[in-house]
Amino acid sequence: MKGFLKNKKGLSTVVTTLIILVVSVLLATVVTFYAVNVTTTRVEEESLYLTKPHIWYNTTGSWAEAALVIINTGGKDIVIDKITVRGQECNWTNVYYWKTNTVTISNDLQVTSTELNGSSVSITVQGASRNFTRASDDITLRSGYTMVVYIKDPDSIALNDVGVTVGINVFTSNAQYYKEVNVEAAQ
Repeated sequence: MKGFLKNKKGLSTVVTTLIILVVSVLLATVVTFYAVNVTTTRVEEESLYLTKPHIWYNTTGSWAEAALVIINTGGKDIVIDKITVRGQECNWTNVYYWKTNTVTISNDLQVTSTELNGSSVSITVQGASRNFTRASDDITLRSGYTMVVYIKDPDSIALNDVGVTVGINVFTSNAQYYKEVNVEAAQ
């Protein structure tokens, strides 16, 4: 036992090994915390909020219309690739949209009195007449912006679908967002 305590090489090797291990663990911990910090604070996420969905069937005019509000709550701009109703893609020429970052949409959306037609239409939203543009291709939506979408003749909604639950999907390059809604009768 006395020989072990007097051996300075053995004690020096143990201390050196412990120091190397502690420094390695501390260095790995610092690198890990830095990497987590970089990825969580600097990566912007995509997030859409779909609200106020409606699908109406006009019983007197025999045409259907869908509407919903899309809010980009994420930290980056997005591109809407397609919108589907009951699994069927809506043709862009049947999609009308209006974008804003200054108006909060708190009122419910209303069915239009006439069938959507033309390159732009005027629809009352939030108590004021808004100019809706007909889409021709994928639609961009900036971070923090809200977009109101009206769709002319979605899928093949007919009189027999009134009261049936139908799904609306909004697709982006990274995700899809889904809402269910009952088909309503409009006159």
